[in-house]
Amino acid sequence: MLKSIGILLIACGPILAQDAGISAERIREHTRYLSSDLLEGRGVGVRGGQLATEYIATQLALAGAKPAGDAGTYFQNVPLVGLETQPNATLTAAVWGKSVEFHWLDDFVGVSQTQRPDTRFEAGAVFVGHGITAPEWKWDDFKGVDVTGKVLVMFTNEPASDDPKFFDGRALTYYGRWTYKYEEALRRGARGAILIHTTPTASYGWNVVRNSWARESPSVKLAAGAKSLSFQGWITREAGERMLALAGRTVDELLAAAEKPDFKPIDLDILIRAHMPTRVRDLETRNVAAIVPGSDARLKDEVVIYSAHWDHLGVGAPVAGDAIYNGAIDNATGCAILLELARAWSSMGQKPRRSALFLAVTAEEGGLKGSEYYAAHPVVAAAKTAIDLNYDALYPWGRAKDVVLTGAERTTVWPLAQQIARRLNLEISPEAQPEAGYYFRSDHFSFAHVGIPAFSIGRATEFAGKAPGFGEKAYQEYNSKHYHQPSDEFQADWDFTALQQAAEYGFLLGKDIANQDRLPDWRPGDQFHR
Repeated sequence: MLKSIGILLIACGPILAQDAGISAERIREHTRYLSSDLLEGRGVGVRGGQLATEYIATQLALAGAKPAGDAGTYFQNVPLVGLETQPNATLTAAVWGKSVEFHWLDDFVGVSQTQRPDTRFEAGAVFVGHGITAPEWKWDDFKGVDVTGKVLVMFTNEPASDDPKFFDGRALTYYGRWTYKYEEALRRGARGAILIHTTPTASYGWNVVRNSWARESPSVKLAAGAKSLSFQGWITREAGERMLALAGRTVDELLAAAEKPDFKPIDLDILIRAHMPTRVRDLETRNVAAIVPGSDARLKDEVVIYSAHWDHLGVGAPVAGDAIYNGAIDNATGCAILLELARAWSSMGQKPRRSALFLAVTAEEGGLKGSEYYAAHPVVAAAKTAIDLNYDALYPWGRAKDVVLTGAERTTVWPLAQQIARRLNLEISPEAQPEAGYYFRSDHFSFAHVGIPAFSIGRATEFAGKAPGFGEKAYQEYNSKHYHQPSDEFQADWDFTALQQAAEYGFLLGKDIANQDRLPDWRPGDQFHR
C-alpha cells in the first residue's frame, strides 16, 4: 500500500507541472507576432504600440480573462509627455577662456525635464561622487554642501564593498541606480545632473545608453509650478576625461575619491552651458489589464499580479540598414508568457481562491513609467495585492535546468519558491551579476516601491544537453551584440521549452500563493519591509 502511494506521488509530479497545458508553441507564436516588423518595435505613443496593445487585449479576451482597465475596457490610460531631444542639442564645458564642446550621441545624451521646447542654461559644476545620501550606512556624498542651481557631475553605481552589511555587499541597492541620482539631484535643487559613463560602473556599454536615450523619452506630466532638471543625461568616459582635464582632474582620480567615506563635494570651477531643443508632445499610451476572478467569496477581492512590459524602442537609428528595434527577447517573450498564463488560469475548472490580474505595462524602457503609474493608480489596492510575478526578457535556447528569481529571497514566498523549483526539477541559480542591480531595472520594482512583494521569474543559465556555462556565454553575447539593438529579432530555430518551464513555474507559484490563508510579505530586515 505504501509503495503504491509512493508511486502515485511520483507520478503526480509532472502532472502538477503541466496541469495548465502550457504550450511552448503558443508562447513561440505570440513572441513571433509581437516582435514582427509589422509592430515597428512596439514604440510608445505610435502605431506599433497601439497594434501591440490591441493584440494583447484581444488575446486576453479570447483567453477568457475579464477587462480590468478604465470604464470596463482592457486599457488603463497612462498620461505621459514625450520628450525628444533634437540632434542640434549642445553641451559645453568652459573654464578661464578654454572650452570643450560635446557632440550629441558621440559624446553625450540626455533630456531636459522642463517639458519646454527650448531650454538654455549655464551653471557651475560640482563633482558629488556617487551622489548618494544613505543614513543607514552612514554615507553622505554631499556633506551639507548647498548644490542649489548647480550641475552635479557624478558616477552611477555606489561604493564598492564585499561586506553584506554595507550597501548590501556586491548586490546593488537603489542608491546605485541612475534614476536615484537624478531624483536626488532634483531633491537638492540642482539645475542639472551629468553621469560620467564607464562600462564597469553602469554594467553596460555606451551603445546601450546611446540607443536608450537617443529617442523620445516618456515622462510624467509636470504639475503647475513643479520643479524639474534642465538637463539630466550622460557623457562618455572620454568626454568626461576632456571635461575634467579643464579642472586638472581625471576620471580615475575621481572614481577613487568617490569610494572614500570622507569624500566631500569638489567644486570643479567649470561652467556648463547647454542648449536643449526638444520636441514635446502628449503621449497616448496605455497599460493592458485583465482579471480572472477567484473562487473564494472573501479572498476574491485580493489578487496575484502577473506582469510584463509590452514596449520596446520602436524605430530608431539604423544599424546595418535595419531601423526597427523589434525587441523579440526584450520583451515579446515576457508578454507571450503572460498571455499563455492568462489562458491557462482561465481554463482551470476550479479557480484559486484569490483572483489573478494580468498586466502588460507601457514605457518600461523609458524608466518603468507604466508600472509606476499602475502602482500609483491600482486596479486593486496594494494592501490587497498578494504579489507581483514579473517576466522580462527570457531566452529561448532549449530546456532549462535552472531558473533565476530576481528578488524572491527578499520575500516570505522564498521557501515556497524553492519548493516549486524542486517539484519541477529546477535549480534556483543566483544572479550572476548582483552588482548590476537588475532588481531595480524591471517593472517588479515599481510594485516593491509601494510595499507589494514582487520579483521577476527570469532567464535560465544552464540548459539540458548544452555544455556547462553555455547559458551565461549566450547571455553575454546577447547583451553585447543584440540587447537594445535591431538585431534582437525572432529566430525560426529558437527552442521555447525554457519559456514554457518559466510559465509553468509562475503558474504553480501564483496558484499556491492565491490559495494561501495569509498574504505574503517582505522578509524582516529587507529594505522594502512594510
